[in-house]
Amino acid sequence: MNTQATPSPQFYLTAPAVCPYLQGEMERKVFTHLVGPRAAEMNDLLTQGGFRRSQNIAYRPACEACRACISVRILANEFQPARSMKRVMAINRDLVSNVFPPQPSTEQFSLFRRYLDSRHQRGGMSDMSALDYAIMVEDTHVNTRLIEYRKREPGAGISAEAKGELLAVALTDVMSDGLSMVYSFFNPEAEKRSLGTYMILDHIQRTQTLGLPHVYLGYWVKGSPKMGYKTRFQPQEHLTPRGWERFVEEYEG
Repeated sequence: MNTQATPSPQFYLTAPAVCPYLQGEMERKVFTHLVGPRAAEMNDLLTQGGFRRSQNIAYRPACEACRACISVRILANEFQPARSMKRVMAINRDLVSNVFPPQPSTEQFSLFRRYLDSRHQRGGMSDMSALDYAIMVEDTHVNTRLIEYRKREPGAGISAEAKGELLAVALTDVMSDGLSMVYSFFNPEAEKRSLGTYMILDHIQRTQTLGLPHVYLGYWVKGSPKMGYKTRFQPQEHLTPRGWERFVEEYEG
């Protein structure tokens, strides 16, 4: 009988840094590496425990004086779109989505840079190069997919080989209990399309089709305008010290 113990992940703590979401706060993170044959299993467990993935790192906030970052997941099987969300789906009915392995392209990076330059000029990702983008996409040991959203070409119909204008991209992990939206970006000039909302709605539909219960959205920070959109997708659960609990907020859609 093999009595050798299975290696346990090693966790580390970052040094304090300025919080990107709440003014005057400092953030710290606890993290571990997602590598090896058990990476996908570990990613499932850690995501369900409030961690997020970035490349081959899983991390979660470990701030000394603040607990504002709260993990959020949508209950996909119970979700019903609000009126405004139905309008978003209607506006984007001319889009075609295609799923690919995590392989970057120059077209994706060009859209990524436009998005960063418009929406996140002072963020931690603002100086990312083409190589940095490639590493963000490719450096994964879990079940990751790239979803491209393109405008359907006139007369093309619904085609798996869509070659129209690339409007949005989502980097998504496929887990045992749902989909985790690792990172997404879109054409910042297409404001009327509400592409960020559309991609979340599309992930809810994909999760429903897979027969899985959850769409993981990462962290919601109450009081941060950057994060306010996440509570619009009801019903959802928030991770509390007591575990995952249903969160209800009035929203007029």
